[in-house]
Amino acid sequence: MLKIGLTGGIGSGKTRVADYFQSWGASVVDTDVIAHSLTAPGGRAIEAIRREFGAAMIGPDGALDRGAMRELVFHDPAARSRLEAILHPMIGEVTREQAQRAEGCYLVFVVPLLIESGRWRDKVDRICVVDCDPATQVARVQARSGLTQEAIERIMSVQVSRETRLAAADDVVLNDGATTLGQLEARSRALHDGWCKLAARKDSTGKDKVY
Repeated sequence: MLKIGLTGGIGSGKTRVADYFQSWGASVVDTDVIAHSLTAPGGRAIEAIRREFGAAMIGPDGALDRGAMRELVFHDPAARSRLEAILHPMIGEVTREQAQRAEGCYLVFVVPLLIESGRWRDKVDRICVVDCDPATQVARVQARSGLTQEAIERIMSVQVSRETRLAAADDVVLNDGATTLGQLEARSRALHDGWCKLAARKDSTGKDKVY
C-alpha cells in the first residue's frame, strides 16, 4: 500500500484531516490514539508506568495523570526518556499490528512527532504536513483543552519549527486561522485524489516508492 506519514504541530488540525482521508477510503493508524489507549484505565502501559514513576502518576480513574506527567517530563529530560522507553516499543508494536490489518486505497500514519523522531522518512512514501501558524495553534488548543498559553508553548517547544516541518514535507494542507472547513476539506480531497492515482501506479509497478 501507498504509505503516507501525516504530521503537524499541536492544534494544526491533523485529526480532522485524517478523518477526511478515512471517510474517503483510506486506512488510518493514529499513534496518538494508540498512546492514549495504552495509558487509559487498564491500558497495557499503566503498570509499567506505575512501577517506574510511582502511583502519583496514575490518576484516581486508573489512567495516566497527563498533567502531572507533562510537568515532570518538561522539567526532567531523563524522565521523558524513561517514559518513552516504556511507551515507544508498545506504540510501535500496536502500530505494526494495525498496519498489517489495513485495507483501503492507501495507508495513513498519523504521527505528531514524525519529523522530530527521525525514524519515519524511510517507512513512508510521502510526508504530509498540516500547516498552521503558531498563534492559531495556541488559540485552538486553548479552546479545546483549557491549557494555559504557557503550557501550550511548552508543548510546542519540543516540536520542530514550522519551517523545519515544511522543509520535510512532500505535501502540505494549509489550515491556518483564515481556513474554512470547506476549504480544508477541498484541500484534503485534492491530495486524496492524487494519492489514489499514485497508489494505483504503485500497485501496477510494484515499486516501494512513488517519488
